[in-house]
Amino acid sequence: AGIINFCANNYLGLSSHPEVIRAAVEALEKFGAGLSSVRFICGTQSIHKDLEEKIARFHQREDAILYASCFDANAGIFEALLTPEDAVLSDELNHASIIDGIRLCKANKYRYKHMDMQDLEAKLKEAQKHRLRLVATDGAFSMDGDIAPLREICQLAQKYDALVFIDECHATGFLGPSGRGTDELLGVMDKVTIINSTLGKALGGAAGGYTTGPKPLIDLLRQRSRPYLFSNSLPPAVVGCASKALDLLMESNAIAQSMAAKTQRFRSKMAAAGFTISGKDHPICPVMLGDARLASVMAEDMLNRGIYVIGFSYPVVPKGKARIRVQISAVHSDEDIDRCVEAFTEVGRKHGAL
Repeated sequence: AGIINFCANNYLGLSSHPEVIRAAVEALEKFGAGLSSVRFICGTQSIHKDLEEKIARFHQREDAILYASCFDANAGIFEALLTPEDAVLSDELNHASIIDGIRLCKANKYRYKHMDMQDLEAKLKEAQKHRLRLVATDGAFSMDGDIAPLREICQLAQKYDALVFIDECHATGFLGPSGRGTDELLGVMDKVTIINSTLGKALGGAAGGYTTGPKPLIDLLRQRSRPYLFSNSLPPAVVGCASKALDLLMESNAIAQSMAAKTQRFRSKMAAAGFTISGKDHPICPVMLGDARLASVMAEDMLNRGIYVIGFSYPVVPKGKARIRVQISAVHSDEDIDRCVEAFTEVGRKHGAL
């Protein structure tokens, strides 16, 4: 029956959507394979400006700027925005790209315990002596599938006069009633100042990232953000497929809404079988196993049963927290999900995980 992929970031199944593929081909034929230039020389075409406008409209922000990846977007924002007079407060489990981006800047650095609002408040009190305070967090955390408490973060930010930055790579396109992301899901779209996200997961799966937020910030990044200034512009085919993916999302929220039921089906059936699934209500479903070798051999046996998943262990996750990270996609049928659960149950019993 073939192999079913349960470990891709293709949350909405758009990387194989015929209209998305067609849009990429049309852009390729019209604009060529690449523009052989950075944006400010001759790397900006109408499609790049159109996509940036579309991203800003999708997130209900003033403007947006494209990068080669969200890793580049995270590498480019903190150094351009923050000075030695400022402070950045980062969740301890933020993505490596946020951590690296913060390392590049000269701001005062505070790290608060994962989703711990008491610790964040204590750090905000301590950071009051600085000119500007920026709270940085993943919207949805990729290793555990948990969602940042944005309501509480925004309340604290307002109380202590701070800005809020979120990385939405594992939220854009499918979290929230219309897929706008974590801030829509939690009702704080007007409280979050800056959003960084990717085109390489739910929005077509090819490549690319972006920052969206206030226009003065985007103007600053175009002049100061080094990954933007010194990287080639996004290839036309990538721009074309991402633009069409956003069109599909803004025309209908049906694909985004289908994710909730599929995610719940997998999580509930796995829990009923006796597995521990980290996170809550997110299509990232980490099957917690603890032992690194167990995660590895179970993943191999799953592949033999036609289910493609990967074991994660130290240093990607903490020691003793090995898991198989399953990711649900809109293209998975109920039968696919049931087949995955059955395979996990067989393999788990075989290796003593149940």
